[in-house]
Amino acid sequence: MNNDCLFCRIVAGEIPATVVHETDTTLAFRDIGPKAPVHVLVIPKDHHADIAALATTDPKVAADVMAAAAAVAAAEGLTTDGYRLMFNSGRHGGQEVFHVHAHVLGGRPLGPMLAPQ
Repeated sequence: MNNDCLFCRIVAGEIPATVVHETDTTLAFRDIGPKAPVHVLVIPKDHHADIAALATTDPKVAADVMAAAAAVAAAEGLTTDGYRLMFNSGRHGGQEVFHVHAHVLGGRPLGPMLAPQ
C-alpha cells in the first residue's frame, strides 16, 4: 500500500467508495465524477502505477482487472448495447491518479474516442 495514494486508501477502507464488485485481487467502485450514466473504476488492490507496470510485474492480476471489468459491464447491463473500457497511462494519456485503473463507461452512446483538436 502507498499511503499517499487515493486508491490504496480506498482499498484500505480509509476513504469511502460505492463498491459494485470485489474479488481477492480487484476492487470496482463508482467514479465520483462520472462521464457517462455508468462510470465504474476497476483497480488492482495492490499498488501499480500504470497498466504497463501492472502487466510487467503481475500479468495474472492484469487479467483479473480485465475479468472484473467484464463482470462489472455485465452486472451494469452494458453488454447488449456496448461499453468502453479505457486505461489512461501517464500525464499525456490523461492519468490523474497514479494507481492503475480501468474505466468502464456506458449507458448511452459515447461518441468519438478523442475530442477534436
